[in-house]
Amino acid sequence: MRTDELAHDYIDRAGLTLEEARSAFEKEVYSLAIRRAQETCELSLKGALRYLAIEYPRDHDVSDVLIRVKEIRQIPKWFYEKIEFMAAVSSDLARKRGPAFYGIERSVTPASKIFGRDEGLRALRKS
Repeated sequence: MRTDELAHDYIDRAGLTLEEARSAFEKEVYSLAIRRAQETCELSLKGALRYLAIEYPRDHDVSDVLIRVKEIRQIPKWFYEKIEFMAAVSSDLARKRGPAFYGIERSVTPASKIFGRDEGLRALRKS
């Protein structure tokens, strides 16, 4: 598979994952909406980076590589102008990824008790 084919596959799956995030939000399962929004963000950013032939860490948060790319590489203007926003969203949603799925096991707090409608809506708007 060529790199651009892989990138397009990531973007296609990001679209499907966004549909799942919206569906979870409509069903008032806000923690799952946040988790799917994070997956949407991750897939779409990695797809864009892959398409631009930029290597990224095998991690859920690609904010560090986005910031480094902005400083050292010639990239399309449309991408450059959104890097700060994309990095902030990637970092924020990556931090919420685990708790949105598992809750906080240490305090025995389920995910459904951590995240509410406003948080779910913010995550959807960012992804």
